[in-house]
Amino acid sequence: MAHIRTYKTSFTAGEISSELYGRGDLSAYENGAAKLENVFILPTGGVYRRPGLRHVDTVPGAGRLVPFEFNTEQVYLLLFRDGAVDVFEGGAKLTTIADTPWTLAQTRNLSWVQSADTLLVTHPDVPPKNLTRDKTNTWSVTNWEFYKFEENGEEAIRQPYHKFAKDDVTVQPSATSGTITVTASAAAFEEGHVGARMRIDQKEVEITAFTDATHVTAVTKQNLTGTAATKDWEEQAFSAVRGWPMTACFHQDRMVIGGARDLPNRLWMSKSSDLMNFDLGEGLDDEGIEFAILSDQVNAIRAVFSGRHLQVFTSGAEWMVSGEPLTPGSIQLNRQTRIGSPMDRTVPPADVDGATLFVSKAGDELREFLFADVEQAYQAGDLATLARHIIKAPIDLAFDQSRRQLHLVMNNGEIGSLTMYRREKVTAWSRQTTDGTILSVAMVGADAYVLTRRGDDHFIEVFDDDYHVDAGLKGSSETAKTTWSGLDHLEGKTVTVVADGAPVDTLVVVDGEVTLSEPAQSVEIGLAFVHVIEPLPPVGAQGGSQNQGIYFRPIEFTFRLRDTAVLRLDVGNGLQDVPFKRFGSAAFDQPLQPFTGDKTVRAFGWRQSGVEPLWRIEQSTPLKFMLLAVSSEISVNT
Repeated sequence: MAHIRTYKTSFTAGEISSELYGRGDLSAYENGAAKLENVFILPTGGVYRRPGLRHVDTVPGAGRLVPFEFNTEQVYLLLFRDGAVDVFEGGAKLTTIADTPWTLAQTRNLSWVQSADTLLVTHPDVPPKNLTRDKTNTWSVTNWEFYKFEENGEEAIRQPYHKFAKDDVTVQPSATSGTITVTASAAAFEEGHVGARMRIDQKEVEITAFTDATHVTAVTKQNLTGTAATKDWEEQAFSAVRGWPMTACFHQDRMVIGGARDLPNRLWMSKSSDLMNFDLGEGLDDEGIEFAILSDQVNAIRAVFSGRHLQVFTSGAEWMVSGEPLTPGSIQLNRQTRIGSPMDRTVPPADVDGATLFVSKAGDELREFLFADVEQAYQAGDLATLARHIIKAPIDLAFDQSRRQLHLVMNNGEIGSLTMYRREKVTAWSRQTTDGTILSVAMVGADAYVLTRRGDDHFIEVFDDDYHVDAGLKGSSETAKTTWSGLDHLEGKTVTVVADGAPVDTLVVVDGEVTLSEPAQSVEIGLAFVHVIEPLPPVGAQGGSQNQGIYFRPIEFTFRLRDTAVLRLDVGNGLQDVPFKRFGSAAFDQPLQPFTGDKTVRAFGWRQSGVEPLWRIEQSTPLKFMLLAVSSEISVNT
C-alpha cells in the first residue's frame, strides 16, 4: 500500500469537457477542473466566487445591450428593444427613445459601429440609422444621408448603385429633363421603387410613380444624355426593394459597408476622408471602392472588422483585405480560413490583444483570428477545444479588459467566461448561471452589464465586486430597523439577506419588502447563487497512468484559501461547513472575518478510481471565497 501526495496549484486550464477525462497526459488536465460554476479564474491560478449582480432597473422586455461612449467620462448603456431604445447612464435610466424602427426579433441581427457622437446601426431589413447624442444630452434617430453633390441646378447622391437586372436589359427615357417615363425592356420595377433613385448613362433620376413592371415615372436630377435605349443603367444598391446594409466599420479613414440583403457578398468603401461619399469616380487613389467576394462557396458577409487588416467574416470563410494604403489600384482580397459565421444572428467580433475573436457557424466554437508573421496569413484556432460543452450557440459577447475575461452569452441563458492571457498561455473557461436566464451582455467602461429574464420580467444588472447576491440591492439606516422596502423587482421571490455584514435570514418578498428577525443598520438583499468547484478524476497514482479500477483511500485534503469567509465541502460524507480557527477574530455578534491560510480536512472510506471527484465545493453563502491550491494525500492499494 503506497501513500501518494498530489498537488494542484493552478486552475488556468479552466473547466474541462468530460470527453477528456481519459487524457491525463495533457498539461491542461493538470491545470483543469471538472466543474467551475459561478467562479472567475485568476491568471495566477486561483479561482474566486464571482461578483454578484447589482440591480439597475426593471425594463419592459427583452432586447440587445449596446455600449455607447460619448467621451472618456461620459459612457452610456443602450437597450435596443421592440420599438424603443432605453438609455442608461451611471447605473440609472436617463431617457427612452420611442418609435424606433427595430422589432424585438430584429435586435438579434443588429450591427453597429460608433463614430464620435453617433452610433451607426444597420439591419438588412431596416433603413440604416444614426443614433446621435448631442451636446445638450438630447438623443435622436435619423436616416443615413449619403453625400449630395450639387452643381448648376443638378444634384447627385454619391451612394452605392448596382444593376440588379440582367446585363442585356435596357431602359429608355422619354425625355432628357423634367418628368419622364422610363421604359424597361424586361420586368425591372416594383412599387417599392417609388422614392428610389436610378442612374441612366451615369445621370440620376428619382422614381416618383410606379405603372407596371416595365414602366415608371421619374423626375430627372441631372439632365440625361439622350433618349435612346441603353444597357448602362443601375439603381441604388440599398432600398426598400433591395434591402439595406448588413454591417459597417471604419478602416484607413474610409467607411466600409459589408453586404446587403440582396447583395450579401459585396463590399463598398467610401472615398478617403469622406465617409458618406461612395463615388467610384475614375478609380483614383482617394475614390470609392466596390467589389464582390467571389469563390467556390457562399460568402454572405456577416461582419467587417478593422484590425491589422480589414477583416471580412462571411457565412463560409474569413477574408483579409490588404493594401497599404487601400486604393482602387492596390486593394487585394485573400481568403484566409474556412470557418464561417452564424447566419441567424449577429455576434460582433471582439479584439483581444491583436486577435479577433469570433463565433463560428458551427455554434460550438470560439475562434481566434490571428495573423501569423511566419506564414504571413491568418489562422483561426479554436479557443473552446477543451470546453466544447460550455459553448451552446452563443448570441452575444463582450470583453472585460480589466479582468481579462470574455463573456459569451449562450442561447441557454448561461454565460461562458473565458479568462485570457495569451502571453502567459492562460485560456480558461468557467460558467456563470443565475436564477433565470441571461439574454445579453455589454461592457460600459469597466463594468459588465447584463440583461436578465427572471420569470416574466426583465432587468438590467451589473457585475459588482461589492455584491454577493444576484438582483441585489443594498440599504443603510442610522437607526437599526427590521423592515426593508424597495424590493418590488423581487416580489414573491425567496431572497437571501446579509445584515451588518453577516448572512442572517432567508425571506420571501411581500409587497416589495422583507422583515428581519433582528434589526440591522445595513443590508444586502438579493437572490442566492451557488458556486461549485470539482476537480478532475485523479491520475498519476502509478507512474502517471490513469489507473482505472484501482482501489484507493483519500486520507486528507489541504485547501489553501485567501480572504475566505465560508468553506462548504464534500469529501465523501456529504456537504458540510468546515470550521476555521480565526486568531484575533471579531466579537461573536460581528461579521465573520475572512480566513487566509491552509485548511486540512480528513477523508474516510475506500473508493474505486472512476470519474467521480475526490472532493466538491458547493455553497451559496453570500460571502467572499477564493481557492488558490489543493494538496491531496491518497493511499493506493497496489
